[in-house]
Amino acid sequence: LWLLECNPLAKQHLIQSAQQSGIDASRLIFAPRVDMQTHISRLALADLFLDTLPYNAHTTASDALWAGLPLLTAMGTTFPGRVAASLLSAAGLPELIAESLAEYEALAIRLAREPQTLAAIRAKLARNLPSSPLFDTARFTRNLEAAFQTMVERQNSGERPATFAVEVTP
Repeated sequence: LWLLECNPLAKQHLIQSAQQSGIDASRLIFAPRVDMQTHISRLALADLFLDTLPYNAHTTASDALWAGLPLLTAMGTTFPGRVAASLLSAAGLPELIAESLAEYEALAIRLAREPQTLAAIRAKLARNLPSSPLFDTARFTRNLEAAFQTMVERQNSGERPATFAVEVTP
C-alpha cells in the first residue's frame, strides 16, 4: 500500500495498525511530497489507485488518470464522494466505478488476482486519454468560451439569467 507521507504521527499509527492486523509494516510504502513532474512519473509506476470514501480523490485522481494509472472508486452519496466517478466516466472507464463498498472490494481483489484484466484496463485508459474530454484543454477552452459568449449575448439582449446549453465541439 503506497501512501502519502505528510504526517509523522499518522505514519506511526498506520504502521502500528498494520502490525496489529498481522500485516508486515514493510508492505506500507510512504512517499514524500515531490514536484509535479516526479509525482506524475511515480504515479505511472503503481498498479491501481484505490480511491477512498466518503471523500474521493479529486486532483490526485485526475493526476493518476493523466499518468495512465487506473483508478478504482466507489460511488458516494455526496459531491465529494462522486468526483472520481465523474472523472472515470469522462475517461471512458465506467467499469471502475463500484456501486457499493462490497462491489469495490470484490473488484479490487479481482484486479489484484487478474493482472491481464488490469493490463487491459490500463491499455483502454491509454487509448482513451488522447480523445477524452477530461484532458482535452483546447476543446474545454472552446466550449467554455462559447458558454461565456452565450452569457454575454443574453445579457446584452436584456434576457434574464437562465439555464442554457452550448453546442459542444469535438
